[in-house]
Amino acid sequence: MPTGKPEILQGTLDLMVLKTLEAMGPLHGYGIARRIEQISEDMLQLNQGTIYASLLRLQQNRWISANWGVSENNRKAKFYAITKSGRKQLAAEQENWQKIAGVIGRMLQLPC
Repeated sequence: MPTGKPEILQGTLDLMVLKTLEAMGPLHGYGIARRIEQISEDMLQLNQGTIYASLLRLQQNRWISANWGVSENNRKAKFYAITKSGRKQLAAEQENWQKIAGVIGRMLQLPC
């Protein structure tokens, strides 16, 4: 049995980033990572390499945009925002994950 903090399933980080940006509006990478950790009640820990790889992937797919701005501590930071195509992708991914979660839930209800 695995111990410690759970690992993020492949493909789920992009979904969490898109959902965070949809809910919170534009954020810098550090803010996105901290918000995901907060929502997970610190079950997930995201390092810079992980979050920035996801942000780059999402930007290359044009699901998010990036603009330079100033953070709350007066530092230059890149702020990310979800795009129209990102919202469409998020809706499709949410629907897919709800279906998968339903299947897994039914499987876990099978008698031993």
